[in-house]
Amino acid sequence: MHELALCQAIVDTVTRHADGQRVERVEVRIGHFRQVVPDSLLFSWDLLVDGTELSGCTLAIDHVPAVVECATCGGATTLDLPILVCNRCGSTDVKLVSGEEFLIASIDRAKEVC
Repeated sequence: MHELALCQAIVDTVTRHADGQRVERVEVRIGHFRQVVPDSLLFSWDLLVDGTELSGCTLAIDHVPAVVECATCGGATTLDLPILVCNRCGSTDVKLVSGEEFLIASIDRAKEVC
């Protein structure tokens, strides 16, 4: 279950950037080719943040589809399988433009009340 290790890296990064402030929500962007199981990542998140300064913080996962651009026909194709082929013309002369992402897109801190 590599999701636990990935989630630990997210927790460490968020904790470092939160700088002691309460965090309400973290959004991560995960590409189709990263082979991360969302339910496992969410389970790992709940396990790791329980009883910490991130307790109660929500992890939101933004799934990024795998998209290729074809050099032959110029089309953009969203892939369902990990086969780099243009769905319009069948060419393998394609460039992967999304689907390998794994990043923290946002960290929403709690608003301070004066």
